[in-house]
Amino acid sequence: MTGHTDLLKKCVIIAAPHTHWHDLFIAIMARKVIKQEINFIGKKELFKFPLGYFFRLMGGKPVERGSKSNNVKRIADVFKNNDLLRLALSPEGTRKKVDKWKTGFYYIAKEANVPIISASLNFKDKEIKISEPYYITGDIEKDIKFLKLFFKGIEGKISEFS
Repeated sequence: MTGHTDLLKKCVIIAAPHTHWHDLFIAIMARKVIKQEINFIGKKELFKFPLGYFFRLMGGKPVERGSKSNNVKRIADVFKNNDLLRLALSPEGTRKKVDKWKTGFYYIAKEANVPIISASLNFKDKEIKISEPYYITGDIEKDIKFLKLFFKGIEGKISEFS
């Protein structure tokens, strides 16, 4: 494992490339190695009994999703209501190859006023990389371009999706 492993108490962690459902279990094992709590969000329906207990134990935070809800604001409020929240998200928004990242992670970091940390599961080199915290500038094009540089040359489990 290379890079920054002493994470901040509050941050957005972008994990890429996300190419396989195995990524979740590897990430859970990795967070045990670095001894850091890392959270994720899921629609509130997932947090009902019996799976809700498991998801909360794994660091999950329920959010209400829907076309009428302001998800960025709701998730930023989760940051405000927790002393410790390291929210891991996939900027691709899927396990398939994408040409353009979703930008929700960016706006969540901006609204919550927290830095972004990049993390990768590089199957090609069999390593996990973690970046230093990046404090966004407000210039989304510049910031996204910078953040994408961290992932250059990294291959996910299914390399054609990387």
